[in-house]
Amino acid sequence: MGVEGAGADKVLHGMLKTPSGFTLMASDTPEQMEHTPGGSITISPSGDDADDLRGWFAALSEGADVTLPLAVQRWGDEFGMLTDSFGTNWMVNIATSQARPQA
Repeated sequence: MGVEGAGADKVLHGMLKTPSGFTLMASDTPEQMEHTPGGSITISPSGDDADDLRGWFAALSEGADVTLPLAVQRWGDEFGMLTDSFGTNWMVNIATSQARPQA
């Protein structure tokens, strides 16, 4: 996390790009946040393939605790959060043309 001491061995932002163009991000739980075994990881797929990401969110929602339904947010993207039936946290972000910088 770019700090010395207790958090020095933690990951602030881990990022993987999938072959289909999605970005998966994850981070360790900072020392000042409560650690919940099984729920201390958040997976965050994002991209602009709305159909695929909506499908992921719908499938993950089955048996899940949806904490924020997938909807257009203040920043212009569609975004939703849930904790799946296995206790894994998910944040799904669908980039919209209004939110992306124009070339």
